[in-house]
Amino acid sequence: MFLFKSEKVGFDRILLIAALLLLCIGLVVISSASSMEAQVKFDDAFYQTKKHIIAIGIALIVGFVCATIPTYKEHALKAIFIILLMLIMVLAVGREINGAKRWLSLGIMNLQPSELLKLCWILYFSGYVSKHIESVSKTIKGFLMPFAILLGFLVSLYLQPDFGSVVVLAFITTALLWIAGAGLIKYIVVILILALASVVSVILSPYRVKRVTSFLDPWQDQFGSSFQLTQSLMAYGRGGLFGQGLGNSNIKQGYLPEAHTDFITAILGEEFGFVGMLVLLLLEGVIVFKAVKLGMNILKNDAIYQGYVAFGIGMWFFLQTVINVGVASGALPTKGLTIPLVSYGGSSLMVSVAAIAILLRIDFEFKNKIIGDKR
Repeated sequence: MFLFKSEKVGFDRILLIAALLLLCIGLVVISSASSMEAQVKFDDAFYQTKKHIIAIGIALIVGFVCATIPTYKEHALKAIFIILLMLIMVLAVGREINGAKRWLSLGIMNLQPSELLKLCWILYFSGYVSKHIESVSKTIKGFLMPFAILLGFLVSLYLQPDFGSVVVLAFITTALLWIAGAGLIKYIVVILILALASVVSVILSPYRVKRVTSFLDPWQDQFGSSFQLTQSLMAYGRGGLFGQGLGNSNIKQGYLPEAHTDFITAILGEEFGFVGMLVLLLLEGVIVFKAVKLGMNILKNDAIYQGYVAFGIGMWFFLQTVINVGVASGALPTKGLTIPLVSYGGSSLMVSVAAIAILLRIDFEFKNKIIGDKR
């Protein structure tokens, strides 16, 4: 394939190795964390593990396809339009799980359009910014227009509800506008508006009020609204420096509901300790560093679109890692966000692998001067 021709400079192997190691870590920890629940629910301790292996296989195929595609700019607008229709379908006929309606049932699997939206929004918005860079950096109208475009998606996500994805998309948008040269005053105004909107959304929603209050003082209602958080904190506490060892988590024995999903790092921390968590964060950090560095290097060479895409992916992985670990450790209010390449969930996994493949493709094209010194 084009990406692997011997006469070309190779792709970033460190980035690829970091991603593959995170996939392996995720598989191992999910296998351990889900075993008790899978045995009780499905009479098969490896039920979720098998599903995750299938998801990894599909994700690697998707990633390989993405790595061989030379451009995404021309199809990004069509993609986000299709995703908008899917988000509307979710509200009408979506599958509800744990009080949230975020999934479309495809029979063999559930598809979460909000996960697809994160990557497709980066691909679309990078093209928008590169085309309107003078406007977004110098005029109020140009700066606010992206948020007007994004508003329809944010409303549909809010109604699911999926406030975590709203935060991620808003952060990616503001980060790309910042790197495009938007002024500080505009930034402050937008941040104030988003902060006000967040406060209002919390006040108007009883379950969000409970999440915030339980985050501020989790031990006040440790068997109620703070149950997951307090169990997660105890898991980290038991982990210590080196952990209890693979498979030796106590919290996964029914004390932490669905331990293999949003609180997967709690099980990792209990079984592998501080050292295990450090390895996880270092690997995620490698991906973020590589993506941001690649984006900045490309932007210096005027390959505007690809530079914004790489930078946007880096900001996305950074925020989701911070939020996921922050939630599980009690540093942030509870949000239902996965940690890239590690958490259980087919949609998140496939999109994360696709993002890595796109980064590898962009890096390959930049090193081989296929892009650069042009807009």
